[in-house]
Amino acid sequence: MKNRTIRVLCPKLLINRNESLLQWLIGSPFLPPLTIVSTIRCIHGDSSSPDYHKESEDIRTLLLKGFDVIGALVMGDSDFENKARKALDAARRLRKLLSGTEKSENEEMIGAVANSCSGGIHFFISKTEKTTNLEPVSLVVHDDNPEKYVWENGCLLRCQLPIKLPFCFPVNKPSDADNVFLRAIEVVIANFKDPKVAYIVESSSKTFADVAQPVLVCGAELSFGIDLPNVDLLAQDSEQKLLRCAHFCSKSISSPASFSAENADVLQVSILFNRSEKFLKFNSPVAEYFPAMEEARLLIVDFKLEVICYAAKDLPLIYAVSKLIIPGLVDQLNSMKEVMLPHLLTQHPKLHPYHFNPSRMMLHPVTVIYELNYGETEMKQVDIRKSLHLRLGLPFDRPLLRITNALDFSTTDSSKRNSIQTGSSLVKDVHTTIPSSSVSGGITSLVQGSYEYYHYLQDGLDDSGWGCAYRSLQTIISWFRLQHYTSIDVPSHREIQLTLVDIGDKDHSFIGSREWIGAIELSFVLDKLLGISSKVINVMSGAELPEKCRELALHFENQGTPIMIGGGVLAYTLLGVDYNEASGDCAFLILDPHYTGTDDLKKIVNGGWCGWKKAVDSKGKSFFLHDNFYNLLLPQRPNMV
Repeated sequence: MKNRTIRVLCPKLLINRNESLLQWLIGSPFLPPLTIVSTIRCIHGDSSSPDYHKESEDIRTLLLKGFDVIGALVMGDSDFENKARKALDAARRLRKLLSGTEKSENEEMIGAVANSCSGGIHFFISKTEKTTNLEPVSLVVHDDNPEKYVWENGCLLRCQLPIKLPFCFPVNKPSDADNVFLRAIEVVIANFKDPKVAYIVESSSKTFADVAQPVLVCGAELSFGIDLPNVDLLAQDSEQKLLRCAHFCSKSISSPASFSAENADVLQVSILFNRSEKFLKFNSPVAEYFPAMEEARLLIVDFKLEVICYAAKDLPLIYAVSKLIIPGLVDQLNSMKEVMLPHLLTQHPKLHPYHFNPSRMMLHPVTVIYELNYGETEMKQVDIRKSLHLRLGLPFDRPLLRITNALDFSTTDSSKRNSIQTGSSLVKDVHTTIPSSSVSGGITSLVQGSYEYYHYLQDGLDDSGWGCAYRSLQTIISWFRLQHYTSIDVPSHREIQLTLVDIGDKDHSFIGSREWIGAIELSFVLDKLLGISSKVINVMSGAELPEKCRELALHFENQGTPIMIGGGVLAYTLLGVDYNEASGDCAFLILDPHYTGTDDLKKIVNGGWCGWKKAVDSKGKSFFLHDNFYNLLLPQRPNMV
């Protein structure tokens, strides 16, 4: 028996001590066989009795075309081969439901068993469904640069298709609406494969000089009968049929750090349903009239399809359209159809697909269809996101699948195709450019994530001498925006004052004033506008602040939010501490809102407006005043999805 090898790309398999755990192993026909790209947790049923129908419905929407279920992993402390066989049986059943065919019968698949005691994983391979003996895997290879492995030779295909679907049903037989609607859906699906339909393929990037001209792929040229990845079987009687996805991909060589879904080449696929034909003779336009036999009602259902797929760059375009784009459109349309069907005669759900690349544990994007009738804070949507976090093994203390986290394909620059940006054009993350502190042997704890630098005189407002705490609050709220905990705009000084008046903390005369605010008022505003709780630390003197460094370091390690320090008539934003617990030596990373210049990063850093400050510097000067009382506002990261 030859030695068998599998390759694992995902950083780690999602293993815990739950004996009922079942994970689907995900691979791609465009990568070498038996390569595990990611895992998706089974959440309907358990390892002994999965609900295959519900699992297939969810995963068909979630998983991009170009990725497949190639096996399953279960837990077990003994009888590994028998448990692996059960995992393989489960994976093949799910694969059949997802593909709608029996083709997985003759494909190699992986059965894996995780030892709940040791944490080790035993892998087995089955060549076909009818194979009785499983082959143990002798070597498991973990790739050092999995992103490069996936994206160096791969790209994304994207197709948007808005559809207005009209249909009529008898007024006195509303029950017929469902059947008429389903027949209309079938007609749309049939049109995708119509020989007269054309697909235009073009690059979405405009950043390199040799952008290829768009290519027209006619429906008559599409190949529906060839199974992936047998692309060599495609007819090779024309250059058009040999043209591959790489024709539209950037020719520049990227650095290893740039390999990701955000930076991938994207091919845009558009559909033309123009059915005009050339006639030998001129014809007059004809209008046909089909009178209804009884009173009928017209309904129009809106669909907004948006499909992305993963493909090898050497994949022929006709195959990319016929085996990836069209099946993706069909699956998405059917998924939306099932949601629409119970509500045809009432308010139609507003459905929209979004694409996310939520974690380094997922090397590829996933697609989620959200219902937007009530917004993304409605509890039903929260429950859907919690379910998705569970399935994808994502943490439950931060939003990763909100609409603001979605990949933004509207930009033509792939290097900027991160999640939808909610911040402004202000300077971000000033501290990343400054030198390290001078604390010997210290441990640095810093703010986690991005923020914007708010300071005096921005927005055309002269707030010198009184607005530093307002600016610190704005920086803090920008952090929550950029981490997608909220989508509200960063409030102006007046809006902050209105909020404090609305909650009864201030009189109406406070609006429009130049009255100073402190940590307590900031906590009220964060609670009112964002639902964020805050911890407040009080010290009687600036000389006591170094004693709080250990507590502040724990905050940055566990919460990661910016801190506001207020004392006397001054307020600062704290972005980190450098602390030597043995010696007590420490430094504070201060972002100073009292800066009045332009948003020039070099000028800000060189002027010391963001930098490490010791409580007492080498000249004996105290940064924090000994005769001032200080409050520190520590916003808490909410547990939310």
